[in-house]
Amino acid sequence: MLRAIDPEDAPPPAPYHVPWHADRRDPAHPLLSNDSAEPLQYVRAYIADETGAPDMESWGHLSPGETRELCLCGCDLDDTTITLAWFRPDDPREYLWSFVL
Repeated sequence: MLRAIDPEDAPPPAPYHVPWHADRRDPAHPLLSNDSAEPLQYVRAYIADETGAPDMESWGHLSPGETRELCLCGCDLDDTTITLAWFRPDDPREYLWSFVL
């Protein structure tokens, strides 16, 4: 529903650029890099395909420029979704980014 903007309301937060770069040259082993200038905390990767509940890898802390490799051997790459979850420093909100190969 549309409503008039109240000048007394706090402005919305600034947009946040997704900090990830996915190198998909080897689809069964994509490389995921923290492309931001800040460390990412409690990073997890969820791998979902037609086999049931998603697999989860816990990466913990990822420094700027740090890269991790996902092994998707045994996954049907045409039916696989990767979801990354993380926290930013000093921000209680959890961020999520999903992509397919």
